[in-house]
Amino acid sequence: MDVGAKLKEARLSSGVSLDSLQETTKIQKRYLVAIEEGNLHILPGKFYARAFIKEYATAVGLDPNELLEEHREELPSTEEENVQYTRIQRTRRENNSNDKGSRISSSIPSIIVVLLVIGIIIVAWLFVRANSSDATDPSEEPQENNVIIEDGTNDSNTDSGEGTSNEGEEENNEENGDAAEDNNESEDSPSEELSVEVIEEGTGSSPNSVIGVSNYGDEVTVSVDVTGDGEESWLEVTSGSGESLFSSVFNAEAAPQEWDASDFDSISLNVGYAPAVTISINGTEIEYPVDMSTVHQKLEIQFN
Repeated sequence: MDVGAKLKEARLSSGVSLDSLQETTKIQKRYLVAIEEGNLHILPGKFYARAFIKEYATAVGLDPNELLEEHREELPSTEEENVQYTRIQRTRRENNSNDKGSRISSSIPSIIVVLLVIGIIIVAWLFVRANSSDATDPSEEPQENNVIIEDGTNDSNTDSGEGTSNEGEEENNEENGDAAEDNNESEDSPSEELSVEVIEEGTGSSPNSVIGVSNYGDEVTVSVDVTGDGEESWLEVTSGSGESLFSSVFNAEAAPQEWDASDFDSISLNVGYAPAVTISINGTEIEYPVDMSTVHQKLEIQFN
C-alpha cells in the first residue's frame, strides 16, 4: 500500500472528511486529493510533498516520521532543499558582512568632524589662556603713570569698555544656553528601534512559533518576499480576527505582498517552505525562531 492510500485509509477510519481535513491542515483540498491518489507532481513543488504528508499524517493520527521513513523511496529527495538552504545562509552571511563594512565607512566622516571640533576647542582655550597671562603680567611703568586712572575721561572709557565686555558675555551666555537646550532636546528624544522578542519557539515537524513586536511607531506594515527568482512556497496569511489576507502559491510572480497591520492585534503566517520566504515588519526582516532546516513553519506575530 502506497503512502497516499495509507493516509486515505487512516482518514476514512477516523471519520474525517476532506473539507474538515482542509480546515485543520490549511492545505487546499485539491492537494489533499492529489496526495491520496499518489499524484505528488501536482503539488506546487517537490519540497511540499514531505511537508504536506507530515501535516496530513498528524491530522489523522499517524506518526509522520515513521510514515515518511517507511515510504522514503516514494517521496522526492530533500537534497535540493539542503542545497538551497545552504546557498541562502551563505548569501545572508555575505550581506551581513557588507552591511558591517558600510556602517564602519559611514561612521568615518562623523569621527573626523568630532576630532576637528575637539581640536578647535583646544586651540581656542590655549589662545584665551595666553591672552589672560599677558593681561595679568605686573606693569614695569613708573609709579606716577598710575595717577592717570583718576582722570574722568579714562573713567568713561573704562565704563564703556566694561559695558561692551558685559554685552559680549551676555551674548555668549545666550548662545551657550541655546546650544545646551538643543543638546538636551536631542538627548530627550532618542530614536526607538523595532523590538522583536521570541515568546514561544515551536517544536515538531511543523513548529508553531509566537513572536512579539514592539516599538513599531504609529503604523505597522507587514511584507513578505521570496529569496530568489526560482524560489516558491505555499503561503497562507490571516489577521488576528481570522480574516484571510493571502492563500496561494507564493513565488516571484506573486511577490512581494504587503499589508497594513496598524489595526491588527496579531497576524499569522503558514509557510510551506520557510527558506523561500522572508518576512519584514516596517522594513526590518524577522528571523524564524526555528532553524529553517524545518521547512514547514507557522508563525504568529503579536503587536504589543
